[in-house]
Amino acid sequence: MTTGYARSFKDLRVYQKAREVSGAVFRLSKTFAKEEMYSLTDQIRRSARSVGAEIAEAWGKRRYEKHFVSKLTDADAEQLETQHWVGEALDCGYISPADAAQLNFGLEEIGRMLNSMIEKADSFCGSPDGVLHEDATEYFTAAPLITDY
Repeated sequence: MTTGYARSFKDLRVYQKAREVSGAVFRLSKTFAKEEMYSLTDQIRRSARSVGAEIAEAWGKRRYEKHFVSKLTDADAEQLETQHWVGEALDCGYISPADAAQLNFGLEEIGRMLNSMIEKADSFCGSPDGVLHEDATEYFTAAPLITDY
């Protein structure tokens, strides 16, 4: 990023952190008991993956501040759910206390970052000067649409 502004949700540090934690959850959950495949394993993976997905959706809704905040709130709820499942995995002996602490540290950091974004939502949403920041020609194509399938 050369401008200092995120041009995509992928540029957001909170999104990058969510992907890191999701990857760690996936790797650790590979060792869970087979009978957990459709319960704990599925639940922890789904909630961990949903954090980043909700952040991406929030980015797409930033034209409307209330929708943006709603999706960030959903992302925060998913990270909290993931903390719950981390506790369950620890209680079942599937992950070590050190792994649980590391995951929870990352999830709590994500929570703080999301809450900061929620508090500053107006700086992410809309266009304060009413100007389109992309060149309008980016939305048009010179090539005709292909209609023969």
